[in-house]
Amino acid sequence: MENKPPLPPFTHETATQKVRMAEDAWNTRDPDRVVQVYTEDTHWRNRSEFPVGREAVRSFLQRKWARELDYRLIKELWATVGNRIAVRFAYEWHDDSGHWYRSYGNENWEFNEFGLMQRRFASINDLPIKAEDRLFHWPLGRRPDDHQGLSALGL
Repeated sequence: MENKPPLPPFTHETATQKVRMAEDAWNTRDPDRVVQVYTEDTHWRNRSEFPVGREAVRSFLQRKWARELDYRLIKELWATVGNRIAVRFAYEWHDDSGHWYRSYGNENWEFNEFGLMQRRFASINDLPIKAEDRLFHWPLGRRPDDHQGLSALGL
């Protein structure tokens, strides 16, 4: 099996690196790329959906990004121990009617010895926002290194 460094057990530094790598991948909005960091039998809880396996996750992500347009995400490490990482995040997006939202949430991740995520449990809330209240304005794709994170933005 291919390794996906950094590998557990995580330090604060390697967990922070893993979180940024996940943020970068999700900001591509490319389900084929994103699913490569999950085990073949990964188990998720995302809102009210419970996808199991890479193919179910791929389908989930395709549906997600078809309705969450102009998606921009920031993740931040909350805590880590051993092979587990807790993350908080926020992302902004709009629907096909042009209504903007900021979605806030927390994720708990568990990794196997190869650095692949085998479990992902997410709790998410959506807040309608006005377009002028958006905080994530970088071009679609990777968040620039000099863009503020969640804590600096007061989120």
